[in-house]
Amino acid sequence: MNRRAFLGLGATALAATTFGGWTLLHSGPQPLLLSARNDSAGKHFAVGYRLDGNQVFATQVSERCHDVIGHPFLPMALFVGRRPSTQSYLIDTRDGRLLQTLHAPEQRHFYGHAVFHKDGDWLYATENDTSEPGRGVLGVYRLLGEQLQRTGELSTHGIGPHQLLWLPDGETLAVANGGIRTEADSRVEMNLDSMASSLVLLRRDGSLISKEQLPERMNSVRHMAVASDGTIVSGQQYMGAASDAVPLLAIKRPDQPFQHFPVAEAQRQLMNQYTASVAIHSELRLLALTAPRGNRVFIWDLDSAELRLDAPLADCAGVGAVAEGFVVSSGMGRCRLYDCRRNAITAQPLQLPAGLWDNHLRLA
Repeated sequence: MNRRAFLGLGATALAATTFGGWTLLHSGPQPLLLSARNDSAGKHFAVGYRLDGNQVFATQVSERCHDVIGHPFLPMALFVGRRPSTQSYLIDTRDGRLLQTLHAPEQRHFYGHAVFHKDGDWLYATENDTSEPGRGVLGVYRLLGEQLQRTGELSTHGIGPHQLLWLPDGETLAVANGGIRTEADSRVEMNLDSMASSLVLLRRDGSLISKEQLPERMNSVRHMAVASDGTIVSGQQYMGAASDAVPLLAIKRPDQPFQHFPVAEAQRQLMNQYTASVAIHSELRLLALTAPRGNRVFIWDLDSAELRLDAPLADCAGVGAVAEGFVVSSGMGRCRLYDCRRNAITAQPLQLPAGLWDNHLRLA
């Protein structure tokens, strides 16, 4: 099943300052959407599109990517290899020039997600230690010019780390440990009878702040979103029986425990034990989730848990917040904008190429 991913960065208005030889960019009115994408022959590309559908670049890469992580102020982004890839790709977002093929060190592979620190010097990537399969680490990389150099690693205090995000302070990391052990070069789950998924908060030096688990042992914490007030939401993928009635959306509000977000049974069933991406609109106080196995998009009020939207969208996965509401991608049709500014949420297709988008959608 194809996944779709976007990450929006600023447009092309030049600033007057420089950083490490780079000219800085300001955000403009026409964002650049970055995604991993396949062509009809199955070749892998790192691509950039304007919102009006104009292609800026399409750079062929060797391995399929998962998430795309933009630098906080330079025109570059890391297209992160999909588990168990050993390659990620640092791309100049102005023209698609491949700056670096980043190779995972021996006995490590990427898990598809990373984050740049706000100062722009450091990047942290979730990785698997294949010498002790499943042991989660964060690879620590320093940006020197146009190259990322690995300087060390931190423990994620868990197994099978997937997504990581910054909390609003920019110094605390939230890490979703999926709890699933895999061997090198494999996506086969090796420990479903002893899974140990968790949501972990870490300081930048790797020291553990908290580690929390959901009560269902086979509920794998995978993807997250963080609100401006520090609320964390995670979507789960349940690895147990299809007949088990297990909640697949969880929330950790500031100073509260990690717990299930209230979802009605009708919507839970439509998820088919699988969620793909989550996004929070902090200004509108809304939460969106995609469930591609059920071909559904959901939107709730973040505070009251009132269901605002339950809509069909074939093979949906990527979701990101924009001023109007949310953009959602589809592997089989048009990407859509859901306008949430009024009581009745409306949808309209975007003028982007249909299908073949891969994984997470982010827009800035």
